[in-house]
Amino acid sequence: MGGVKDQLITDRYALYNGDCVDVMATLPDASIDGTIYSPPFGGLYHYSSDERDLSNARDYAEFFDHYRYVIAETLRLTKPGRTVAVHAAAVPTGNTGSDAYTDFPGDVIRAHQDLGWSWIARHVIWKEPLAVRNRTMAKNLAHKTIVDDAALGGVAAPDELLVFRKPGKGHPVRHPNGLTGDYAGSEQPPAELDKFRGWDGDQKLNRWSHWIWRRYASSIWDDVRLDRVLPFRDAKDEDDEKHVHPLQLDVIERYVDMRTMPGETVLTPFMGVGSEVFSAVRLGRRGLGVELKPSYYVQATRNLAVVDEHRSDPEPQLFALDFGEVS
Repeated sequence: MGGVKDQLITDRYALYNGDCVDVMATLPDASIDGTIYSPPFGGLYHYSSDERDLSNARDYAEFFDHYRYVIAETLRLTKPGRTVAVHAAAVPTGNTGSDAYTDFPGDVIRAHQDLGWSWIARHVIWKEPLAVRNRTMAKNLAHKTIVDDAALGGVAAPDELLVFRKPGKGHPVRHPNGLTGDYAGSEQPPAELDKFRGWDGDQKLNRWSHWIWRRYASSIWDDVRLDRVLPFRDAKDEDDEKHVHPLQLDVIERYVDMRTMPGETVLTPFMGVGSEVFSAVRLGRRGLGVELKPSYYVQATRNLAVVDEHRSDPEPQLFALDFGEVS
């Protein structure tokens, strides 16, 4: 297939440099156990000059015309009863910091529902207002703004992780000993709970898993470490790169740990620098990622090359990947 420029396939992950719709079209129905990704935010940033890049849509409506192909393909590929998680955020209508917002997450929800997905969760990722102000220099987040005219005051808009389930049954995600991995967040479980990790008795008494589950199942995630991301600086191109912002590993790990099981396959159709594939492999799953931009793809291969230096406990097993080369 001409759309694939390069690929790297190992026994635990497969990385493709090409158009995600082309690659997904080669995969069999109901072959994916879970999917997590961050799409372009409705044209907010331009990632490359490639005409296939969703971020180059001429307008918001055209973006969704093309994005629906991705949504439809993930529905076909996902096993019945399993989920996809989409990272999204409100899109400002201007760059002065005092403009209105477009509800991009809401439009993502409606697009998934229109194509047959069931919307089941919305996790809001809290951001500290002053930190956002210092990073973006948004005028509406300056304290001076509320002094002069608080009607123009803004908000540190959160990121969101939207979770959708494919209708059907037959592929439950079982955790017979509860959640056994490390907690992905700045707050950590009390030391006295460690003795319950892997509890094989009555799960109502599994205080380790209960502590983590109560936080993962919360609608507000207020301790995601925003700076816990994979290396990405080498992925920048002088001629067309304007924005690189990898998804936080805490966000990815929460989804992978709770919504999938070890040995299963996790897909990311907008791989970027490989964060989702990296986390899936680190947690004992198999990762499958597709990235259109060559410099992102190269950085993803570098990041995955050192995944074994960041293995979780217990260590991942080796798996014979079912997906081969794309010609």
